[in-house]
Amino acid sequence: DFIDEVVARTDLVALIDRRVPLKKAGKDHTARCPFHDEKSPSFTVSADKQFYHCFGCGAHGNAIGFLMAFERLEFRDAVAELAGQVGLELPAGGEGPVPRHKELLDVLEAAARFYRQQLGEHPKAIDYLKQRGLGSAVAATFGLGYAPAGWDSLLQYLGRAPEHRPLLLETGLLVAREGNGLYDRFRDRIIFPIRDSRGRVIGFGGRILDQGQPKYLNSPETPLFHKGRELYGLYEARQAQRELPWILVVEGYMDVLMLAEHGIANAVATLGTATTPDHLRRLFRHTARVVFCFDGDRAGRDAAARALQTSLPEMHDGREVAFLFLPEGEDPDSLVRREGRDAFLTRVGQAQPLSDFLLQRLWDQVDLHTLEERARPALKAIPQGAFRALLEQALARLAGMEHADLMRMEGGKALSSPPRPRPTVVHPTPVQRLMGLILAHPVAAQWIDPSVLPLLKAGDTEAQWLLALIELARASPHLSGGGLLEGFREHPAEPLFGQLLIWQPDRAEEGMARECRDICRHLLQQQARGQIDILLEKAAVQGLDAAEKEQLRSLLSRREG
Repeated sequence: DFIDEVVARTDLVALIDRRVPLKKAGKDHTARCPFHDEKSPSFTVSADKQFYHCFGCGAHGNAIGFLMAFERLEFRDAVAELAGQVGLELPAGGEGPVPRHKELLDVLEAAARFYRQQLGEHPKAIDYLKQRGLGSAVAATFGLGYAPAGWDSLLQYLGRAPEHRPLLLETGLLVAREGNGLYDRFRDRIIFPIRDSRGRVIGFGGRILDQGQPKYLNSPETPLFHKGRELYGLYEARQAQRELPWILVVEGYMDVLMLAEHGIANAVATLGTATTPDHLRRLFRHTARVVFCFDGDRAGRDAAARALQTSLPEMHDGREVAFLFLPEGEDPDSLVRREGRDAFLTRVGQAQPLSDFLLQRLWDQVDLHTLEERARPALKAIPQGAFRALLEQALARLAGMEHADLMRMEGGKALSSPPRPRPTVVHPTPVQRLMGLILAHPVAAQWIDPSVLPLLKAGDTEAQWLLALIELARASPHLSGGGLLEGFREHPAEPLFGQLLIWQPDRAEEGMARECRDICRHLLQQQARGQIDILLEKAAVQGLDAAEKEQLRSLLSRREG
């Protein structure tokens, strides 16, 4: 209900126009599509339907979908952003920030300001960054700071207010002593603020200046900070360039910073963890090509193998993963300083594709007799589509056998099947026409003849989708077509519903009501004809009982009427 209210209150035309200037074109608005390059406008926004569609690339959706695509936001962040714009407060216990989260965010931002201030007051910290080759501009862009060496510097600065201490403990900035008292987690360390997709500080990393362990220290897991989901430098990369042709995944904070110092702004680092599926899904929201960067030694190859396994289930068509192995003893920080920007970019461009790396590992580990057996789990993990089919063919060539023989599984089925085409509405069926009417004008759900509903319950998949659409439209009559579409996010019906919203022409309400009644009458007559055919066939073979004869007379009378 809350999400429905957010979509209903949002003016999609105004939302998009603030980012992509729109021109009025009849009832709709048009622009050149922000999601692909084009010379003439094919991007249309409907104020009535609260729905956008590009006739060039097929992008479509409502306000939430646009903000997710244009700003590269996660779903919950897009909802939170829209809610704030229309004056709604996110409900406690939901996916977005709750009041407690805002207090945590505020104290983290205050701590970030403190650390930045301390950096300017401690020459040894500034000297360390200069010695590493880092300039003030990049340090400012990433908000670098310094945590003084004392045990309670932050505690004295922020913890003097009693209400701050529980928040500082919850964010991990303060640590409770075993006996009694508190102390700063970060001491005598360069501080790296970690930002979420909206640029808010949600945690910190710290590198010790002098001798000591651990060399790097991160914030602990908190309600705001999850290492397996966040990536250092992703927010800054998005700010540096809107379109990211590729993103380089490196191991450390300084690698990200030194690459940025040399003009390579699209590098990110995991936070002391291996790459997770959440990391990859987040990366693929911003780019189609992810390049993992590892040392060329055995440990680097093993880490790459783990990244390979994580990547396989995310390899949908249009995505690319590659592996860049550095010379022994080098990391991105040292290599970009030694070779320079252009040479490093050349290495990125020549990174080994995932398919080559996978085939190489399979070849190195097994002989041809066991190649099929070892390859099958990896292939099964890859989503069906063109990439998987090409990999199967390459594997078959490597094994020196026919593709069908290699891919044959239990029951004689191949591992892959062609991807399902996107639905295109050309000549809509009666059920699809009803869907389109309701999506374009949700009040049409009230015009559906009640006699049709049992037919939908017993019908095929699309009939079931129509029934669900009717129920949603009747329960939420205030929603637009874009609002109804939100109820089917990630549902199998969503692509078809999007096509129907595009196909459905504008017309007067009286004409739509008449069409709705005509379609319902057609569906009922179609059902009656089917029942008549069944009864006539039975009558010719074995005869009918009294009840069946009466049913047939009633159906024939209804048809003639």
